[in-house]
Amino acid sequence: MQPRYRESGVDIDAANLAMGRIGELVSGTWGSEVLSRVGNFGGLYAMPDGLESPVLVSSVDGVGTKLKVAFMADRHDTVGEDLVNHCINDILVQGAEPLFFLDYIACGKLHPDVIVDIVRGLSKGCRENGCALIGGETAEMPGFYAEGEYDLVGCVVGVVERKRIIDGSSIVPGDSVWAFPSNGLHTNGYSLARKILFEEQGLTVSDTLAGTASTVGEVLLAVHRSYLPEVRSMAGALTVKGLAHITGGGLLENIPRILPDGCAAEIDTTLWKAPPVFEYLEKYGRIERLEMFRVFNMGVGMVCVVGSEDDRTIGTGDYRWKPFRIGTIVPGERDVRLLGID
Repeated sequence: MQPRYRESGVDIDAANLAMGRIGELVSGTWGSEVLSRVGNFGGLYAMPDGLESPVLVSSVDGVGTKLKVAFMADRHDTVGEDLVNHCINDILVQGAEPLFFLDYIACGKLHPDVIVDIVRGLSKGCRENGCALIGGETAEMPGFYAEGEYDLVGCVVGVVERKRIIDGSSIVPGDSVWAFPSNGLHTNGYSLARKILFEEQGLTVSDTLAGTASTVGEVLLAVHRSYLPEVRSMAGALTVKGLAHITGGGLLENIPRILPDGCAAEIDTTLWKAPPVFEYLEKYGRIERLEMFRVFNMGVGMVCVVGSEDDRTIGTGDYRWKPFRIGTIVPGERDVRLLGID
């Protein structure tokens, strides 16, 4: 007789199989600070030595409807990396270095191969950012999610010395606004992008996206970049006054979050060219230019504010993705003024 729990839709054996296969991926992100083992009720992490006045910084987020593209493409090894990088960027803007990460995967029916692919992406993101994946939860909830679908959420905890917290309070008019480039949508704006590309234009994930040499699936599943190495490179050469991770709300909503009273950001949109996917969405989605900058990152993944004395220094660092100047801090009340969008 089939076990009643499995009959209801929950397969404990499948969960155990997945757990057995992801153990090596998880432990491969660990250093000596991790004091627990795979399967513990809670993850144990020892704080690094040598910190004078450590402040813990945490953030939790999800991948959002980008997951729908992963379902369509039946590719699940990138969304975990998306999640790790997104969360790390969120604490990076305070100057924090990541310590450890925890994940939550919820699904209607647990497929071990899919879970392993997700965790493979999570562990890759953690390894590349020097972050330990110390715990997680996989919940099988029949009837709650459609077949083949799941949700993915994560939480990162990092640390920064109190005296090195970046909070934007030292920003003044005359400072320069720089940007590190994104490689696409990252993890925001997918509800609108999917509507335009798949519903209105009738494209599939296998079609080549006009203006690129890549498929729609490849463009939309490009991994959300982590800017941790870039910020590390800057920190040793100049004074970073403010950082803004450009996520939901784009430049218009995210830059004001780091501006002190009396300051606004004047951004010249003619100073850079966004990846082709944004041009396609704007044209075929008939989206007004201002709304593009409110919904999407428009080719800017991270904004950095530095003093005018560091204007030349910032561009000479050792970066994977070179920063470019996009504007200036001007007198105002914590808003963003876009130039060149007419």
